[in-house]
Amino acid sequence: MPDTSSPIVCSFESRRADEMCSLIVRHGGQPLSAPSMREIPIENNPVAIQFVQDAIAGKFPVVILLTGGGTEALFEVARSQGLYDQLIEAFRQTSLVIRGPKPAAVLSKVGLKYAVRAPEPNTWRELVAAIDESGVAIDGQAVAVQEYGLPNARLYAELQARGAIWTAVPVYRWALPEDTSLLETAVRETAAGRVDLLLFTSANQVSNVLTVAEQCGCIAEIRAAIESRTQVASIGPTCTETLTENGFPVHFEASPPKMGQLVRGSIEAWRSQRTMRLGMP
Repeated sequence: MPDTSSPIVCSFESRRADEMCSLIVRHGGQPLSAPSMREIPIENNPVAIQFVQDAIAGKFPVVILLTGGGTEALFEVARSQGLYDQLIEAFRQTSLVIRGPKPAAVLSKVGLKYAVRAPEPNTWRELVAAIDESGVAIDGQAVAVQEYGLPNARLYAELQARGAIWTAVPVYRWALPEDTSLLETAVRETAAGRVDLLLFTSANQVSNVLTVAEQCGCIAEIRAAIESRTQVASIGPTCTETLTENGFPVHFEASPPKMGQLVRGSIEAWRSQRTMRLGMP
């Protein structure tokens, strides 16, 4: 008989926390919601304002847009300075490089076309490869990169290796929630071996979870729990890479990188592993 047990599933999703909990319940899990991030727009962002002015002046022949939200934020910065129309026109003369479908959708809404689009799974590796194959010249060129939280040192190293003169344009950053009580509870429950699955939907969640785990003094216990019983699931390659770099095994990665696939697939994988461990028929 198939295993129909109900795992304790911890989600670190913040913005769509309720949706995640509903998905977990729908697929037979018991949700433990632990929002781990708070988006902080950088008000009166001088770097973004300077970027808008420089882009309009034609100082960046290549602009890399990593996220849809960040692309929209740049347009908002331009609007706040009365420079929106000028930025749109400048972007028509710019080689726009995008990481995936979300910035593509934002550009489409304002009538802009991209020159290069990274294929799935939309990590920095596919982005760099797409630039290499596109014929868009970056050697000796000023390249602006719209950041999406933490700087991507590996992307910058690859751009520099190709001769690009890159400039980071941070548009927003991620902080811990104002109230971390739910996250602290989840961390302690995991350390105590009472959580079956940890779901990560963003690479930025990893550092925040680790920060709280360190504050609670239970990093070692969490690692031990993951070695013995708790499984880790990732929304996609970028998130997986961050987890691996921090020494966490990834037992399941969603493909395509969607929340529904993450929840369904990780619970199925957990049940399959549990069946094998218990020797169930």
